[in-house]
Amino acid sequence: MTPASRRKTWWGLGLVLVLGILGVLYLSGVLHLNLGKAKPKALCYVSPKNPNYIKAAPGKDPEGNELAPVFATPAAGPPPAAGPAVAAVAPKEPKTRYWRCPMHPEIVREAPGKCPKCGMDLVPVREEEAPAPAAKKERKIKYWVAPMDPSYIRDKPGKSPMGMDLVPVYEEVGEEAPGAIKVSSATLQSMGVRTAKVEVRPLSRLTLAVGLVNFNERNLATITTKVNGWVERLFVNATGDPVRKGQTLLSLYSPDLVSSQEEYLLAARNLKAMKNSPVKEMADGARRLAEASRRRLEYFDIGASQIDTLERTGQVKKNLTLASPANGIVTKRMVTQGMYVQAGMPLLEVADLSTVWVDADIYQYELPWIKVGQMVTMTLNYLPGESFPGKIDYIYPYLKEATRTAKVRLRFPNPGLRLKPEMFAQVKIESPVSHQAVVVPMEAVLDTGLKQHVFIALGQGRFEPREVKLGVYGDDNNYREVISGLKGGEEVVTSAQFLLDSESRFREAVQMMMPGKGEGTPPAMQGMKTEGAPPAAPPPMPPGHKH
Repeated sequence: MTPASRRKTWWGLGLVLVLGILGVLYLSGVLHLNLGKAKPKALCYVSPKNPNYIKAAPGKDPEGNELAPVFATPAAGPPPAAGPAVAAVAPKEPKTRYWRCPMHPEIVREAPGKCPKCGMDLVPVREEEAPAPAAKKERKIKYWVAPMDPSYIRDKPGKSPMGMDLVPVYEEVGEEAPGAIKVSSATLQSMGVRTAKVEVRPLSRLTLAVGLVNFNERNLATITTKVNGWVERLFVNATGDPVRKGQTLLSLYSPDLVSSQEEYLLAARNLKAMKNSPVKEMADGARRLAEASRRRLEYFDIGASQIDTLERTGQVKKNLTLASPANGIVTKRMVTQGMYVQAGMPLLEVADLSTVWVDADIYQYELPWIKVGQMVTMTLNYLPGESFPGKIDYIYPYLKEATRTAKVRLRFPNPGLRLKPEMFAQVKIESPVSHQAVVVPMEAVLDTGLKQHVFIALGQGRFEPREVKLGVYGDDNNYREVISGLKGGEEVVTSAQFLLDSESRFREAVQMMMPGKGEGTPPAMQGMKTEGAPPAAPPPMPPGHKH
């Protein structure tokens, strides 16, 4: 073989080898691309009509539409026909930043556990979800802060002295009140937060008191005699007997009364004899004697008709009868039959129970709301479910020395005599305060002793503490008037306020350390550098609620 032919042979073999290598490389690349396209990895499958309908496997939505796959990486070529549903991503669970005690915000840990002070389970503090781009503009970062040390503040991202990543603090739209907080919906549900509307309505103050049923002193009558004598007959058998007006109670024999009747009869006969006497002085003397004898009988409670009968018949009555002055009940009987009595001695006592008095003790701070003539309601334990209406009859102008309470007299009608003296009763006095008052439930108020405040629910998990000035209690002490600080229609928190209060105090303490808060530069920001140097010691955290 000539040299020229050998060279041609080597060139041909080399060309075949190069073409073979290129073919192998081309085929391997095409095969790799085809395999990558044939088996894409889908994260989930979503409905093209409802992006919230997500399944882990292929299928159809309730409307019969085929679910569209959502890939880990976008596939080459044009997007599938599923439309905007392909761009949906699976929801992510918010990341837990740290764990904190709900009652002692200064207790912060990196892992779950229990509070060393109160023993409560630590609650997670999660990263807030980013706002939707279409709904809100991108928020501006104000500064960066350590999640476990609010006093460690920097103007750039980095790490805290504990090695944790600094978290951003964003500027909010509009200014919020100091201590305003935002709580996730899951935390709100676990805390059991309830709210109520601030109402504008008529307000009345309800005063409760304990009363004692007594006799109406204006309807008490004491039976006495104006002559000495003996009780010959007693028509009242026992205490508690009912009597009627004009009913005879007892018969009394009195020698003084008998002699007085005889003297009157003699004076009357003498007047008749001297009536035609020519001596005027004798006729006048007889007339004056007869008048004096008649007045003496009248002083002994002898009626005019009885005296006329005595004068007409000339018969002296040895017994004096005493009658009841009113309808009522005999409450006291101090005599027995045959007993000798003296003039002025009380014999019987009769009480008219058609109306009764009730004495109630009112505290001095409640007196401005008590007026004569106000309607009151009374209930008794022995008559459950029944109430008795009455009125305030009198307010005594002095206080009881022992209790420092004022005595108020109430008057009640007593049909059927069901209200009995010496009964204990519960009294309710309702006093109008205002026709249109702003009121809140008492459970919504947090009272520190020096001031009172409530938590306003602003919506979307945001709450704001607000100081209020309160007025009088009302409606069975379940509501209280708000003089300033609230307006009708606002929503206040009525439960779990102490948990919100601890969170608010924690946030307010953090805000006091923020740039631009308070007077001058906050202690945590003094001498702060962008990098490196540790901050000054933070001020002490405000104490939480004591238990």
